[in-house]
This record gives sequence, C-alpha cells and structure tokens, in this order.
Amino acid sequence: MDKGTPGAILLKDYRPPAHLIETVDLRFDLRDDVTTVRATLTVRRNPACAEAQDAADTVEHPPLVLDGQRLELVSVALDGRALTPDCYTVDADRLTIPHVPDAFTLETVVRIKPQENTALEGLYTSSGNYCTQCEAEGFRKITYFPDRPDVMARYSTRIEADKARYPVLLSNGNPVDSGDCPDGRHWARWEDPFPKPCYLFALVAGNLRCVEDRFRTRSGRDVALRIYVEPGNEDKVDHAMASLKRSMAWDEEVFGLEYDLDIFNIVAVSDFNMGAMENKSLNVFNTKYVLAKPETATDQDFLNIEAVVAHEYFHNWTGNRVTCRDWFQLSLKEGLTVFRDQEFSADMHSRPVKRIAEVQRLRTVQFPEDASAMAHPVRPDSYVEINNFYTPTVYDKGAEVIRMIHTLLGRERFRKGMDLYFARHDGQAVTCDDFVAAMADASGVDLAQFSLWYRQAGTPVLDVAGAYDAAARTYRLTVRQSVPPTPGQPAKQPMHIPLAMGLTGPDGRDLPLRLAGEDAAAGTGRVLEIRRAEEVFEFVDVPARPVPSLLRGFSAPVRLKTDLSDADLAFLMAHDSDAFNRWEAGQTLGTRILLGMIAGGGNGTLPDAYVRAMEALLEDAAADPAFAAQALVLPGEAYLATQMEVVDPVAIHEAREAARRALATALRPRWLATYRANAGNEPFAVDAAAIGRRALKNLSLAYLMALGDDEALGLCVGQFHGAHAMTDAIAALQFLADTDTPEREAALGAFHDRWKDEPLVMDKWFMVRATSKRADALADVTRLLAHPAFEIRNPNKVYALIGAFAGGNPVRFHAADGAGYAFLADQVLRIDPINPQVAARLMGPFSRLRRFDTGRQDLMRAQLRRIVAQSGLSPDVYEVASKSLG
Repeated sequence: MDKGTPGAILLKDYRPPAHLIETVDLRFDLRDDVTTVRATLTVRRNPACAEAQDAADTVEHPPLVLDGQRLELVSVALDGRALTPDCYTVDADRLTIPHVPDAFTLETVVRIKPQENTALEGLYTSSGNYCTQCEAEGFRKITYFPDRPDVMARYSTRIEADKARYPVLLSNGNPVDSGDCPDGRHWARWEDPFPKPCYLFALVAGNLRCVEDRFRTRSGRDVALRIYVEPGNEDKVDHAMASLKRSMAWDEEVFGLEYDLDIFNIVAVSDFNMGAMENKSLNVFNTKYVLAKPETATDQDFLNIEAVVAHEYFHNWTGNRVTCRDWFQLSLKEGLTVFRDQEFSADMHSRPVKRIAEVQRLRTVQFPEDASAMAHPVRPDSYVEINNFYTPTVYDKGAEVIRMIHTLLGRERFRKGMDLYFARHDGQAVTCDDFVAAMADASGVDLAQFSLWYRQAGTPVLDVAGAYDAAARTYRLTVRQSVPPTPGQPAKQPMHIPLAMGLTGPDGRDLPLRLAGEDAAAGTGRVLEIRRAEEVFEFVDVPARPVPSLLRGFSAPVRLKTDLSDADLAFLMAHDSDAFNRWEAGQTLGTRILLGMIAGGGNGTLPDAYVRAMEALLEDAAADPAFAAQALVLPGEAYLATQMEVVDPVAIHEAREAARRALATALRPRWLATYRANAGNEPFAVDAAAIGRRALKNLSLAYLMALGDDEALGLCVGQFHGAHAMTDAIAALQFLADTDTPEREAALGAFHDRWKDEPLVMDKWFMVRATSKRADALADVTRLLAHPAFEIRNPNKVYALIGAFAGGNPVRFHAADGAGYAFLADQVLRIDPINPQVAARLMGPFSRLRRFDTGRQDLMRAQLRRIVAQSGLSPDVYEVASKSLG
C-alpha cells in the first residue's frame, strides 16, 4: 500500500445513504474457473436525503455510488437499457453512475474467482465447498452494492452449480424452488422475507451431510433445525444441536423472543476468519465451534460450542431484526449479544464459575487493550480498517456495559427496556444511543451520564477506603474514581459506576445495610451508584468492624484499589457470601504475594496464612469442585503483567513457578488425595459438576507435576495413556510437554500418530507445543511451520501455532534477544498478502510494547518499523503497526 497514512473513517462524518435498495435478486453461476453474479436491484432515492436536498434548493440528483472490490464488470443496465462505459465510472473500489432517476432498476453482471480468495471475505472456497463471509465489508467482493449496514433490502437468491460436486445449495430465508439443468447441473432458489443489510447475506454450495432435528416454538410452530458438515463428521454435532435447542427455549423464556422462520441452518466450514457468523437463517460456523465428541473435544470446547451457538442464534433478534446503523455502533449488536450468551451459559452451568471466566478474559485481554496504543471507546470515533475493531473492547467491555445497565435497572425493568427496544426498532438499523434511550424510557432511570461508557476509552480506577467508628457504630466508605488518559482522550469525565457491595461481620455473616438518613436497613447487599470523582457513604448501626465486600459479581469493569489487609482478604476467602468475591479475595492476596516475590528477585516463601487458606479451599473442594478448581489457581502470568508498571515476563514466570512448587510441596498429600478422589472413570457428562471434577483433578495433577518427582510423572503418563476423554489427555500432554523427559517425546509422538487425521485435534497438539515453557519453544514452533498438518492459509492453524506462541507463551515470546519479535514480524509479513485480517490479529502483543523495559520496547519497535516499511502492506496491518509505534 502507499506509504501515506490510509484515510480514517470518522463517526462524525456519518450521513444517511443517498439511495435505498428495496429488493435484491441475485443469480450465481458457480463454475470451476469463474463465478458469474447477476444482481438486479430496485433502487429509490432516500426520502430523507431528498427532503434535505429540496430544502437546500439543490437541483442536481446525487449519483449512485456502489461499493465493489476485485470484481470484473461485464455489464450494467438501468431500467433494462444497457449502459455504455461513458455512462459510468469504475475504479478499484466503486462503481459510480452520475445520472439516475428517483426510482429505477439496476442490473449488473460481474465475474469473480472464489477459488483464489485467500482472505476468506466475500465468496470463497473451503475444502472444495463454496461459502461466504460478508461481515463487515465482504459483500462488495461479490457484487456492486452500497455495502453499509443501514441499507436494508429483501433478498432472493438463485444458485446454479454442478449437481454431483455441489448437491447442497443454501442461502438465506426459505427454499422456494429447485430443479435440474440439462448439463448435469442443478439450481435452487431461496427467498428471505425479512429486510436485512448485505453483511447478513449468505450462500453455501457443496458436498455436505445434513443432521436434522426439530424445535416447536411456544406459539406452536415447528422449526426445522439442520446442521451441515463435511462427510464423516456427522457424529460430532449432537452437542451443537442440543445447544441450539436450549438456546431457542431460553430466549423464549427469558426475553420472550421466538424464532421467526420455519428453517434454521448451520454450516460448519474449516476455513473461517471468525468463530461463526449470524447470517439470517443460514449461520456459517468455524468447525471448531460445531464439531465435538468426548474423544476429540475438551470440556472447554463443549462450553465454547454451546456459547457460540447461543450467541449466533441470539443475534437473530439482537443484530438481525434490529441491526446497527453503521460500524461504529458494532457493540450495539455484539456487546448486547455477548451479554445474552453469557447469561444463557450462566443459567446452564455454574454462574460464579462463568463470571470468573468472563472477568479473567476481561482483565487479561481487554484491560491491556484499554492500556495500549489500540485503546478505543466501546463506540469508536474513527477507524481505518473496520476489521480491526472486532475487539475485546467492543465485545467484552461492550457486554459489561450492558451488564451494568442490567445491574442498575434490575431484571424486571431491563426486560421492559428490551421489549421497548424491539417494539420501537424492529426492522431498523439503529445506534447505541437508541438502545440506551429505550432502557431509560422504559425504566425511568436517568442514563445520560452512563452513556459515557460508550464514548470514553480506558479502564476506570476505583480507590476505596473504609473507616469504622466503634463509638458511633458507623462505617464510612470513601470512593474515588479516575479514568486514565488514552490516545486522543487525555482528560476524562467521571463515570456512572454501579458498585455492588456488602459488609461482612466478624462472624462471617453479611450485616444489614442502612445508610445515614434511611429509615430502615435495605437488606444485606446493595448497589451504590458512583457518579462523582469522590463519593462518601456512611452506614449506621454497624455493631462491629466489618470487612467490606466490594464490587460483588464484578459489577463494573474497573480496577479496584482498597485498603484491605492481607488478613481481611484471607477472611473474605473463607467467608464472603458472594462466590465471585471469595475467588477475587484469593486472587488479590495471591497477586500481592507474587508481586512481592517478583520485587525480591523471585525469592521468598508463601505466607503460612495464605497456604492455610488454600488448604481450607482444598478441604471443601468436594462441595463445589468447579468453583474450587478456579479458586485454587494462582493468578496467571498475563494478569500479573497487567499489575506491573514495567513488565518483566521472566521474573513473573519464575516467581509464579516458585509459588506453584511451594504450594505443591506444602499440600502434596492433599493434592494427591484430591487427584485420586476425582480420577474415577465416571460416564462422560457436560455439566457443571462433572466438568468441575475433571478440572479439579487436572489442577491437582498440575501441582503435583510442579514437583517433578517420579510418582507425579507416573500419574501423568498413566492419565495420558488411559484417558477416555480429550480433556484428560490434553491436560496430561500439556504437563508432559514442559518436562525434559523421554516420556515427553513419547507422548507427543503418540498423540500425533493417533490424531494426525483430525484437524481440530492437531490444532491442540500445535498449541501444546507452542505454549511449552521449555527454552527450545521458538525453535520447535519454527520447525512446525513446515509440518504437513500446518497450513498457513487456515486461520485455525495460524492461531494454534503462531498465535499461541506470541500470545500464550510470554516468557519465550518476550525473550531478551528479541528472537520472538522477529519471528512474529516474519509471520505477519508472510500472512498479510494471504489474509490481512489474520495478520492484523496476530499483532496484539506488539500493541502493548509501552508496558515493557526500554530494551524490549526498542526490539519491538524495530520489527514494527520493518512491517510498516513493507511495500503493499494491507490497511489492516498498517493501522495496528502504525498505532503501536505511536
């Protein structure tokens, strides 16, 4: 690309489309050498724009401007009249027709080559099958069209292809007709009755097998549910199908939302940039989020499949029926739908454990983004390449913003807000402000200040201090908030923050809460609303010094600083009635200890009180193994990095390993007993209890393996060879991969030989090797680039090997010699011409370079300068690299 900075798209420059499209008729002729696409559009001038133009006394009608990239234009006809080249202009990005009437029909014919489309945007091929990915701006690579989400039309699609090679022909909506052609080809026609933006268009043609089930809606309609997979994978879709049915039932029960068509299709493809795509009635999924059986998929795979299936199904209303006006409003659909799938998963399994997982991801992925050069608000003000803003901020922080509204309004009023949102905006493309307005109007709650969460970047900091007055029997809580500066936003306004809390008495029970001026206590837990830079809350009739339990359930995405002592944290670990805060107290205490060890050069011992608190959790583990398996894990290396002014990945790793060995040594008999108590061959089940027992067993084995003795090694090898479920096999393999033993190579070889024909399982093998903490990890990863199972064009493979090393192995990626940085830059430059989206996503570790010492910063900057200097660089990679350089 040109060495100049690509032009940024600005939210403030939004204008409604000059023309609207009422209907779209698409005809695809799929051939080996080229695909021909005939598009017939019924177009009319946008009345809103026409009125504004008339008011300005402007006579000239606006030209018709259609987006298009990598299209070979064959012909253009307006109202049936063929246009000659002097009637329009074509460049690399658009087709412009200067003179058009107020209403007309436009027909274009283009040729495209899906077989050469390695970027996996638009129409492309995967394992010999055709499929599409149009979000965000892929439709312009299929045909000329106003490729923006606020142009909504009704689509009909005719697909023609070779019948023997592509027996399945699918698109959005309902199948209305099909037939055979005289030359061994066939065709199918689909019609979608609901207006949609072009990013929701989908087409699939291929040799696929269908697994079918049915769902009866609450109004009594039967919906056909079909999952299409490549031959041989039919036995791996039961869990995905069951997850879909549970999602449909849950959405009816919790939000009153019923599916609106008679058919719902899912197609699993092996080459896909995202997890899945919610195209109306034809969801296209990465195979990773569909295919599973106990022998090939881990517990986390099963949970991810359930969550992603739910997420894409829930988009039918929050994203499809009501969509976003422009891509700046992306969190309108994504943040809201993530919140909905999180609530679904919490209802299906353990709510506290689910919340812990959400917060861990937020802190290790989104918080660092908020503190990096790529920081942006939930609703960005600008972008160069929209694909770069499918970020943790838009998705995960966006979901936290919705959760805060839910917390402030309560379940009942939140539901009223959702009902009003759909009543107002069904069939429309709207904004985040429209959603907040519906919530405010339905509840009567003023959310004007709260809307800053959509406009201000950065992670707020809450500094909380408590003071108990024994004589007055009062407890004063002082809360100060601040929001750090971020690129383009040096000064911030105070946020509206819900602080859920309670006061825990000396007996471990929650105390009644009554604020000064209140007539009576309002229960034992409440939500304090923080609106100013400093707030003071005085609780009265407090019989003894309490320990405050703050930010219960992680009620806001903030960094919390408190004056709680180590003894207070140990007390909350044992007694807090909020399960999340019990875990949080342990993580906070563990973080303090580990940071102290790091500051001391990795030396030091674990305080006895901390060891005893962990022992108490281990003693009670059988009561809730899923929670225990989370609470007994030391703070992770990625999280510890976020707590340091200057990140030292080697010191972090060494201190955490020393702490693991200390805990393993101190509690070895209990780890051993816990492992054996949970090591029975019970029937496989995907429920909170069974998942929890497996997690607790494997955590116990991890601690035992930290000791490196023969007994632990024997248990690990025995588990690897005797495992009936992938969860246990991959856990044992991961532990062995960090050792320097003959058993390591034997296990890696045996796993490879057994699963070399299963692509998704081989991704796990790549990931295990890429995240090994051995000194030769980078050399191993480099060798594996030439492995027959690795394919540089397949995103799953790239993320499993290159992404796992760069993002999941900090101690080796951040080696002081900079070899990891050079390796990543090499791979980014290699992948960018193939798939810019994937290349840009690999660069996340570079965007946080300012957190490291000057030596590592200089080494990363050198690689970023090398990337930026590359001729022909994509806007995707250029934007991340240039912003990271600053």
